[in-house]
Parts: sequence; structure tokens; C-alpha cells
Amino acid sequence: MKRIRITTVIALFSLIILAGCSGKMRYTSYYTLNLPAPPDPPAPENAKATVAIREFTAPAYLRRGAIVFKTSPESLGFYAYHRWAVDPCEFVTDSMRDRLSAAGLFAHVKRYDGRPDADYLVSGRLEKLEEIDYQGGVKVVVAISAQMSRSDTGATVWTKAVSEVGNVDKRDVPAVVSAMSNTMDRALQELLTSLPVEKSRSAVLKRN
Repeated sequence: MKRIRITTVIALFSLIILAGCSGKMRYTSYYTLNLPAPPDPPAPENAKATVAIREFTAPAYLRRGAIVFKTSPESLGFYAYHRWAVDPCEFVTDSMRDRLSAAGLFAHVKRYDGRPDADYLVSGRLEKLEEIDYQGGVKVVVAISAQMSRSDTGATVWTKAVSEVGNVDKRDVPAVVSAMSNTMDRALQELLTSLPVEKSRSAVLKRN
């Protein structure tokens, strides 16, 4: 009888421990950037050139999947339970493709697939996408660089780098991601403001 009573007590104690552990279990939250949809492209007039976009690169720490924060210029941190649902490099690449298509400057815009069938090639790098927790308040920074070259000669016809900072109005991760989305939108707009425009039927691009 005593053995049964002891066994029952142990079983109840184990259930209490398990219940306590389950109450503390944390689940990972996943996020993606959210940008306004680009407008429908205008009817092409004399656009003849085609362009392919390589997948953007990024520092290794931005491709780990976790959302990044910095508590000083030298210190990097990673949220353990807040991660990107989509690789930011893929997101930026697709956003560039969509915005170049919407601009109506090219007859065709596609992701680079290894085939040399486009007149121009765009490559770029996501330099920064992080939360900043120093210098007063919470901010986010987005930095992107990109360049365009002729596929036949490799000559660079356009290059630009931008960096945008956004304020975070609430101290939580969803607010940080929302600020990153707004800041990314501004960065992409700024990046494309000096994009060379096709001026001739021979698809020669000039700088503005």
C-alpha cells in the first residue's frame, strides 16, 4: 500500500512539472516584409532592351534566418524566437524585379537563370537590415547597393548605393518589422531614381 501511495505521489509530481514546462514553452514567430504593390506598368513605347536580375547577396549574418538587432556599432544580436519566413535576399530580388517591370523601361524583366539572353544584368547586395538599439530610441536601418552591366561587354552602365533609417514607434518585434518594411520601400524607391532610361531603338542605356 505504501509503495502504491509513493508511486502515485511521484506521478502527480511529474505531471505538475510537465504542466509547468508546457506553460513556459515558446513558439517561433515568422515574419516577412510587406511592401506596397507596384503600379501596373505603362504601355511600352520604344522599350527594346531586356534585363535579368541576379539574386542579391548579403553578409552571412543576414542570411541566418533570425531578425538582427544591434546594441552598439560592434555588437550583433539575433532574436531566438523571431525569424524571417522568406530569405531577405530573395525578397529584395523579387521586389527589384517587380519594380523594374512596373517602371516600363524594359521590354522584359526576369530573374537571372544562367542564360545570357538578356541585354543587361542587374546584381546587388543587401548591406544592412537590422534593428538599432543605441543612440537613443529604437530604429531600423536598411542599406542596399546595386549595379547594372551590359551582358555582351560586361561594361557597367549604372551603380548606386542607398541607406535609409526608420523610427520604430513601439518596442516590439512586429513594430520593428513594420518599420523595416516602410524603410525598405523608401530605400528601393531611392535606389531606382537614377536608373538609366532606354533612349534609342538600339537599346543603348544612358545615365540620367
